Amino acid sequence: MNTLHPEALLAQLNWRYATKKFDATRKITPELWATLEQALILTPSSFGLQPWKFIVITDAAVKHNLVSLSWNQTQPTGCSHFVVFATRKALGEKDVDHFLERVIATRGGSKDALKSYRDMMTGFAGKAAKEGWLREWAIRQVYIALGNFMTSAAVLGVDTCPMEGIEPANYDKIIGLEGMEFETVVACAAGFRSADDKYAQLAKVRFPASEVVWHV
Repeated sequence: MNTLHPEALLAQLNWRYATKKFDATRKITPELWATLEQALILTPSSFGLQPWKFIVITDAAVKHNLVSLSWNQTQPTGCSHFVVFATRKALGEKDVDHFLERVIATRGGSKDALKSYRDMMTGFAGKAAKEGWLREWAIRQVYIALGNFMTSAAVLGVDTCPMEGIEPANYDKIIGLEGMEFETVVACAAGFRSADDKYAQLAKVRFPASEVVWHV
């Protein structure tokens, strides 16, 4: 198994930054994008339930329409691929069963053999829904996917910019999620930095390990 050298990983993590200005003339190749899509698909999630949808936008007109819904930030139009991370509004038994069908198709086995696992997941979802924190749980899963996507992109030399400064409900209207079981949470622009993006040259500001890492 090939592994990335530790120094190479740190070099890429130091290289990445929240890109403010993309080079609109440079596009991510289909082969490279296919790898990044697989990185999204391979993102881990609680119970493996994957309560998300990733909407990949490359259409120039759609990206243009998102600028005014993104606090007038220009990353949607400048980037190569714009990804909207959406979460499932409510997760119930049918969603658990759909996941278990995938488990059986992939690993074999039967529904009877997975009954205790099903009961655990449906019990969790029911409790979370009753107590009002199921949506918050699902949103946290989406942020795992966002972090995984950004790290994977950095390793591959692709720039990204996570974007929380957006209007989720209006995003839903533009990208066709309105009235569906998913809703926009956050977005991320991906592509290649512009040569004149001044933020690329700024030193990364991080607290020292002594302040943020605690060994027990």
